[in-house]
Amino acid sequence: MDLGFLKPLFTRQGPWASVYIETTRATEDAQKIQQLRERALASQLIDADVDGYTVRAIMNHLLQEPVSGAPPGRALFAAGAEVVLDVPLARPPAATDASWSILPHVAPLAVLKGDQPDCLIAFVDRTGADLELCDDRQRRRLGEARGRAWQDRGHRGTPEDRQEWHYRHKVENAWEETAGIIAAELVRRMPETGAGLIVLAGDARERHAVHHRLPERVRAVTVEIDGGSRARGTSEEVLDRQIRQAREKFARDRLDSALDRFRTGRGRPGEHRESTVDTGPGEAAEGMPAVLDAVRTHQAATLLLTPGGADAGREVWIGPGADEVAVQRGQAKAMGVAKPERARADDALLRSAAAAGCEVLVVPEGVAGPAGGLGAVLRWTM
Repeated sequence: MDLGFLKPLFTRQGPWASVYIETTRATEDAQKIQQLRERALASQLIDADVDGYTVRAIMNHLLQEPVSGAPPGRALFAAGAEVVLDVPLARPPAATDASWSILPHVAPLAVLKGDQPDCLIAFVDRTGADLELCDDRQRRRLGEARGRAWQDRGHRGTPEDRQEWHYRHKVENAWEETAGIIAAELVRRMPETGAGLIVLAGDARERHAVHHRLPERVRAVTVEIDGGSRARGTSEEVLDRQIRQAREKFARDRLDSALDRFRTGRGRPGEHRESTVDTGPGEAAEGMPAVLDAVRTHQAATLLLTPGGADAGREVWIGPGADEVAVQRGQAKAMGVAKPERARADDALLRSAAAAGCEVLVVPEGVAGPAGGLGAVLRWTM
């Protein structure tokens, strides 16, 4: 999970009301059920000592939820009588939950938001590409990338005369330029849409050309599928299935790669050094103190989180700054925090990870992960 969308939560002080609620409206009595959920939520907020203005802001926000097209669930984060962030969830929470704490309780998002990346789709042909953005709920059109308009006569054999050769040469040059235009537009659109994956669909020759022109860092998160075209002759059901499979495979491969690096790094600390003495950490951190230090110092590239792990719910000490987090109160004071406050370890780590640009991957139940439920793959070693 890319944590960039959480940054608005960490630029202002708490306390925070954090709400997780199911919003599915797929049955005939869904509206009545939702009203009961919201009534129970209001009671939870009041019991948690959330101030009345913030309770009212949350309840008014939920009243604006559309009757149709609602996601399975929502996470709301409110402070100072304002709903600061509303996050649609890929799956509903097991039960309505509300809390009031110094930090927003963002840890459940790691599971409920889903680990499949939003993807930027390009339906490519020789004249340009139609662009769409796909998330857990829908595909929506973003526009197009247009190339130069040259009519290809479709001849692939030997040119009959010099004029034909010049014409075909211009057509090829125009296509090469178009492939570059499409690649540049994808590079531009990727960060502004928050997409973690690019899917190239359409004509095989043309999508290969676009793929080849992407920068290496973008090629690493780009896949091609056989279905789809600008003419949309392919079944939408088939196309949706191919896109879903591409997103699932990307998420699975990313987790497998991170776990391989974590297990290798954990298993051979200091192995890269010539000394027989263990003089430093490997490419992984495990356990509360080591992971906290790696995330706080921006050394962690990937935070591995096992839901329900023993360390996740432990208390740590924090200050107002994202990197002011320590296992012990005295350590926080040594960092210059005048009045350290208690917070959940997982919420504090996610705050630091968001500030450091660190991704978070959830280790599913049954998969061997870090001891205590917290681990990190490092950007560098000491």
